[in-house]
Amino acid sequence: MEFGNIESPMHSRLRHFFTTIYTRMQVKPPTQPIIVSIPICHSDDTESARASRRQLREAIYAVLADLNAPSICAVDQAVLALYASKRTSGIVVNIGFHVTSVVPILRGKVMREVGVEIVGQGALKVTGFLRELMQQRGIAFESLYTVRTLKEKLCYVAADYEAELRKDNPASFEVAGEGWFTLSKERFQAAEILFQPHIGGVRAMGLHRAVALCVDHCAASEIAIDDGWYKTVVLTGGTACLPGLPERLENELRKLLEPSISDGIKVLPPSHGADSAWFGAKLISNVSTFLQAWCVDKKQLRQRYRRNASPYPIAW
Repeated sequence: MEFGNIESPMHSRLRHFFTTIYTRMQVKPPTQPIIVSIPICHSDDTESARASRRQLREAIYAVLADLNAPSICAVDQAVLALYASKRTSGIVVNIGFHVTSVVPILRGKVMREVGVEIVGQGALKVTGFLRELMQQRGIAFESLYTVRTLKEKLCYVAADYEAELRKDNPASFEVAGEGWFTLSKERFQAAEILFQPHIGGVRAMGLHRAVALCVDHCAASEIAIDDGWYKTVVLTGGTACLPGLPERLENELRKLLEPSISDGIKVLPPSHGADSAWFGAKLISNVSTFLQAWCVDKKQLRQRYRRNASPYPIAW
């Protein structure tokens, strides 16, 4: 769930949402602890925006308590993605649906005081730009799903954009129900919007510049004796799986950063693609101290939300 997509009355809509999940999974709420992946909160958000995020988090806890969940754990999405790469410190670059977040994390804690960078474009912009490029070439398609499929199967990130423009590197893929599609320069032009947003008419900071800014802030903060904690950059999200992205981002960072800072920097591809947060949650749930150290249990939930509990519990 992304913040802002659940309308009022929030409690009843969330209740329906989680009830549907439980029903389709054929799992009874009282039988299993639940981990909720919470999208990152930008440190520069307005107080009202932060309040709405807190409200949603509290509403999630209240609804799950109402459904009699035995315990709940809410963890930042970026932290879970970092855990999936079997690390506890680094910078997580999450290319989300609408925005991209660049999140510094030290020993499992989001370093909000250092700064979380937010880029105003994500996977939807890349897909939308590919659609525009296909339309310019007169390539007919039935839906945005087709374009997204072609992005995932044929697109890549150019190591050198200008040099790649001088090449002709067509590739084809068959989309079920629509037939074969052949793309050429569109294959790398679509993803270039991440580094040069202006080519797609987007006013936003390039991905490499946002990551470099975060690295600079980490280096200046001197919050840890070991300055290597922020030199591992972990990519996550479906669009972050595009071939060539880790290498291109790493090269761009070396151009932007001082040699003393860029020395040793490494950009890692998503360890589990778009499912990195899920795998991170799976990892921590298997830790022996998970329930005691990470979760809010049923007793705490009831004490916290008994006033908000619904008088109409679900019968299973």
